[in-house]
Amino acid sequence: MTALGLGLTEAEQIVTAALERGAKLGKALSVAVVDAGGFVLVVKRSEGARPLTPSIAHSKAYSAAIMQRPTKMLKKWQESNPVFFASLTEHATQPIVATDGGMTVKRDGAILGGLGVSGGTAAEDQEICDEVLAELGYELEFPAWGTPAAKG
Repeated sequence: MTALGLGLTEAEQIVTAALERGAKLGKALSVAVVDAGGFVLVVKRSEGARPLTPSIAHSKAYSAAIMQRPTKMLKKWQESNPVFFASLTEHATQPIVATDGGMTVKRDGAILGGLGVSGGTAAEDQEICDEVLAELGYELEFPAWGTPAAKG
């Protein structure tokens, strides 16, 4: 981690670990890591991954970073206010998605970026995110929507 947040070395470590988990599951994946502002640090597509998966992984990572919550936590908001939720993309540089497989990268209460995995089932994408981030020492707990995302 750099003084400003997630660095390239850490992002590469996350992506490598996620691709290795996917390979163990027999899944061809794409994995993206962005910084806290949603800017791409690393996107990799394993051999055999479907062509659209890098874009989906990027959108998941972007959403988790800028919304400061895992993308699965956005589902209820999307369902309760679909018109407003859909309009968020007009204000963003990537689509905002509410699905499994996008995790906010957080350590010591600070939002560092986002991780997106695409290519498995929704549950597999989410499992890979959770396992990789836990193994690397990142936080997996987030307050309910409507409460502060980070300390300070």
